[in-house]
This record gives sequence, C-alpha cells and structure tokens, in this order.
Amino acid sequence: MRLIGRNDLFLLVGLTAALFTIISRPLGRVVDYARAIDHSWDLQLVPGLVILAVVFIFHQVRKRHESHTQALAADAEARQAEARVAEMERLVNFGQALGESLDHAAIGAVARQHLPALAVGRGAWAVALNDAAWHPLAVVADRSVAECESSARKALEAGDAASVPVAGDICFPMVVGRHPVGVLGVDADPPLADHQRIVLTAAAALLAGALQNAELFEVVHENSVRDSLTGCFNRQHALEVIDGELRRARRSRLPLAVVMFDLDHFKEVNDHYGHLCGDTVLAAIGQRMKTVLRGSDLKCRWGGEEFLVLLPDTPPAGAERVAELLRRDLEEHAVRWNVNDIQVDIRVTASFGMASVTPGEIDATAIIARADAALYRAKASGRNRVCAEGPPDQLGGR
Repeated sequence: MRLIGRNDLFLLVGLTAALFTIISRPLGRVVDYARAIDHSWDLQLVPGLVILAVVFIFHQVRKRHESHTQALAADAEARQAEARVAEMERLVNFGQALGESLDHAAIGAVARQHLPALAVGRGAWAVALNDAAWHPLAVVADRSVAECESSARKALEAGDAASVPVAGDICFPMVVGRHPVGVLGVDADPPLADHQRIVLTAAAALLAGALQNAELFEVVHENSVRDSLTGCFNRQHALEVIDGELRRARRSRLPLAVVMFDLDHFKEVNDHYGHLCGDTVLAAIGQRMKTVLRGSDLKCRWGGEEFLVLLPDTPPAGAERVAELLRRDLEEHAVRWNVNDIQVDIRVTASFGMASVTPGEIDATAIIARADAALYRAKASGRNRVCAEGPPDQLGGR
C-alpha cells in the first residue's frame, strides 16, 4: 500500500524541510570537517564527494531505467509467446477438425468456422479445384465467389510460390504432390507478419491434405459400392438405398417402382464367343442404362446377367414405359466384337419385370420378390418383353 499519494506533495516537501532542519547542524559539522581535511592535505574532498554522489545517483537512475526496459521487453516477449501458442492451438484445432471431415461440404464448414481466427480478423476465402472446375469451400470476406475464383486462377498461374499477392489478396496455393487442389486467400491489408504467413501457409497445407483425403475417400467408397465391370451399384448398396427410398415414399406418399431385367440366352454368348465377350456385353449394358435412365434412378447389377432399377417418384404406368424404353434400346444397340479379325455385331435382348410399392410398404424383399416374379412371367411368355406384377400365369425357367 502506498503511504504517500500524488496529492501528498506538499506534505512531502514539509517533511523534507523538517528533516533538513534536524540534521543541518551535524551536516554542517561534516562539511566543516571535510574543509579542514581539504586545507590540511591540500585536497578537493567536497567536490569529489559531490561528483561521486551525482555519478551514483545517475548510475542508479540508469540501472532502474534499464531494468524497466528489460521488464517491458520480457513482458512483450511473453505476450508474443502467448500469441504464438494461441496461433498454434488454433492451427492444431483446425487440423483436428479437418481430420474428421470426409467430404467437401464438411471441409467447407470447418473452413468457415476456423478461417476468421487463423486470418486474425481479416477477410478470408478458400476454393477447391477438382476436374478443372472451381468449387467454393468458404468465403468469409467481402468478395464474390467469382472474384475468389479469378484470384485463385491467377495465383496458380504465378508459379510455385508459397504465397502470391493478387488483387488485394494474399493467396496461398493448396498443392499435393505438385498437383494444385485449391487456393486459400486473405486480405492483404494490413500487411502480414512473417509468423502470420507461416500459419496461413500451414493452414493451406492442411486444407490441401484434407481435400486429397476426401477425394480418396470418395474413390474408395465408390469402389466399395459399385460393380467394376458395369459401373452399376452392387446388391448390398442397392438394398440399403431401396430401404431408405421405401421409408421416404412412406412419409411423402410418393410413388416408387422397381424394375428387374435379365439378359436372354446370355449363356450362349459366353459359350459361343467366350467370357471376355460376355464381359464386354455386360459393360455395354451398364453404359446403355446410364444413357437411357435418369441420374436419380438407382442402377444395380443384381447378380450375373441380372439387373435391378429403382425408379423414385414413378407411378406404375411410368415405370412400364421406362422398362419398355430400356428394352427397345438394348435390342437396337448391338455390341461389336472381334472374332478372328472380323467385327461381329452381337445382339442381346432382355426380359423385364416391374413392381410398384404399395402405400405404407417398407419391406424391400417383398417388392423385389414381386418384380422377380414378374420377370419370370416375362421369361415364360417368350422373353424380350415387359411384364408388370400380377398373379403368375405360368412360371418357366430362365
């Protein structure tokens, strides 16, 4: 606790005067004694003592100033160290959040959340480059998406620099194995400090790795749910999708239909031309399905030469039209095959069975069984035709 405040100056002067009065006589005797020594020994004791006192006082003042300066410097260094630790903590949190993001949407959400803190209050944006097309990840700046994409394009054209100034932005290319996958940008004003550039360069590297991981995850996932020969989904994935679509149809009261078809006399193709030719035919069937059907229609290789198509939001009459359209397309498009350097057109036909979902139905196996029964009817009725679900007339072999 301070004994004397700023308003006690008058009291301090009075105390000093009183103290001087008290010790003035002893002090005078000391001065007289010093003068006597000066005369006896022919010295300048008093001026020397005054000089020593002045030097001592100056030295103490200087030491105190230096101590104060050192304390300020230490405090500044401590604050800077705390700021660096906070930056590293934000960067680590950013990396951990990206590590849990397995698609572009999740990466974009993480970027929108963390970029303002990493950019120290500046405007920031990030765009991804995939198949020569730009996709915005996060824009938390006074920029349009088109402006961000333009700056990103110019940044990549500038070369391999870690940071590139472009039109009021500092751009940090996101590169994986010399392959650009996007660009991170921040406002150039005020100028970035070196440590801020290091943090943003690291953030761009983390984003690049996350984008690459998301792309690889998508490839792995696609390979795990698709048939490599036809490009159609496999049976397990189809069952999962059908189950979800049945529940959606039950909630929305929208129609849903399933079409199953089987290639006619496909064994003869394998026996006559070989299994490589059979694989070519199956691949062509997958391509024709992609051409004829909608992107929202589920295309599945159910097994062997049997396929399943799920038609969301499609009533029975519409499903029959789709099945007939696909049947005619397969019949009209022959598959070209080389036999002893002679090009042969292999024509294949298919038999189709169609079943529609009844209101409230959620059993996937039941509707697939009805479509399969209709397919048997088409086979038994002469093949190369479409049969809707109904009481079986006559079941025959495939």
